[in-house]
Amino acid sequence: MSAPAPSPLAIVDAEPLPRQEEVLTDAALAFVAELHRLFTPRRDELLARRAERRAEIARTSTLDFLPETAAIRADDSWRVAPAPAALNDRRVEITGPTDRKMTVNALNSGARVWLADFEDATAPTWENVVLGQVNLADAYTRNIDFTDPGSGKSYALKADEELATVVMRPRGWHLNERHLVAADGTPVPGALVDFGLYFFHNAQRLIDLGKGPYFYLPKTESHLEARLWNDVFVFAQDYVGVPQGTVRATVLIETITAAYEMDEILYELRDHASGLNAGRWDYLFSIVKNFRDGGQKFVLPDRNAITMTAPFMRAYTELLVRTCHRRGAHAIGGMAAFIPSRRDEEVNKVAFEKVKADKDREAGDGFDGSWVAHPDLVPIAMASFDAVLGDRPNQKDRLREDVSVAAGDLIAVDSLDARPTYDGLVNAVQVGIRYIEAWLRGLGAVAIFNLMEDAATAEISRSQIWQWINAGVVFENGENATPELARKIAAGELAAIRAEIGEEAFSAGNWQQAHDLLLTVSLDEDYADFLTLPAYEQLAG
Repeated sequence: MSAPAPSPLAIVDAEPLPRQEEVLTDAALAFVAELHRLFTPRRDELLARRAERRAEIARTSTLDFLPETAAIRADDSWRVAPAPAALNDRRVEITGPTDRKMTVNALNSGARVWLADFEDATAPTWENVVLGQVNLADAYTRNIDFTDPGSGKSYALKADEELATVVMRPRGWHLNERHLVAADGTPVPGALVDFGLYFFHNAQRLIDLGKGPYFYLPKTESHLEARLWNDVFVFAQDYVGVPQGTVRATVLIETITAAYEMDEILYELRDHASGLNAGRWDYLFSIVKNFRDGGQKFVLPDRNAITMTAPFMRAYTELLVRTCHRRGAHAIGGMAAFIPSRRDEEVNKVAFEKVKADKDREAGDGFDGSWVAHPDLVPIAMASFDAVLGDRPNQKDRLREDVSVAAGDLIAVDSLDARPTYDGLVNAVQVGIRYIEAWLRGLGAVAIFNLMEDAATAEISRSQIWQWINAGVVFENGENATPELARKIAAGELAAIRAEIGEEAFSAGNWQQAHDLLLTVSLDEDYADFLTLPAYEQLAG
């Protein structure tokens, strides 16, 4: 048998990593190169279409369901493909990055699904991108026993039947992978790198385990982007020789434009679709981004004041459940991001009650499952869904025909009786600086003030700073939201961090860099589409 042809992709500006040869094989890179050749031009067209649509929203300050796809929405006859057995019961899903310790803990957590995250919970250093793939392959071959070098604690996988089913989340369409470039010098989209390497190495392996290559699709903005993913899946399954329909994809409805195309997104992916997920921070970030020219009626209050019971958020989640169940798909609820305190039981008690109320509401509304960020929250969420589901794997038979959502309901931000506060601005600055600093060190999931924060957190934080300043918000203490006030608060936070962690740790970190980047994306007149684009240029590794 002849050796595989040299890959048409080049690895650039990357230090060699242990075991990278297991992932970056010539055959795997040839597959990624084909994905890049066939699908990146369409990706580029769709990114340009996003900009055109944003300009239209700026002009009209409104959105509506698409007239050209009305027939798809009206047609009661179509359904998505039936869920495979491994994805039929999704009552609790845990999320997190693909580092070695998290991989073992998430699989062992008792959750039915682990969202193995190469996106918002992972800072895309080359090491994280490649070794995350190594860790997942090791998990499937049960070669992932791990001893923490700091604590000496050992981690090992439970029996196969006790492990969570993996649903992997690649990066969004907007991000490129600078370390992998084609012969013409163009970088490969991060989504195709993450998907391609994972699918090539693990599709057949997962089928042999009685599962399959399952994916969460992030940052989708239209059904045309879902169509692109569907075409990627069709090509990939033929390329590696697995049956069509082996792939299953759950789409995060975490952009305001996608909320108007839920039926259409499921329709485009119908042979590969398994559900939709109701995000929160990215969804709010998308509202700010798209309606930032819309005036006072689109000004959001503090992020922690916007619960899923807000009228415009309730419209979104109830429409999602109704749409999914009408089409035979799973409806997956939002994140419980609380991280239990090891020192303050009273904090835990209050937070656990809030988590329980949130999960009770989701289960009562018809969701089939929900997300948590920490293993200690799995039993709480499980109890909420067990109480409603009992022995049933899901409640897709609850069609929610009582739900009726008009186009204007999804963007009725002014239906929420809350205003931005000075403390909300302080919190946005604090969390923004602390998260970005960790991201620049290669950490994508970070515990801040007892919450697990990821890139979506930083996006809503900087978006709210930008929106409040540009809308001329006056806080309850009489202070105006201005660039000067944001700079003053940021300088104070930097000084507080220095005092909190000490000079040596402060100097060893990226605190000034994080401070400067937050202010850049929060105060620039030109609003950056994604914080992670300028941040990636500063990410080492």
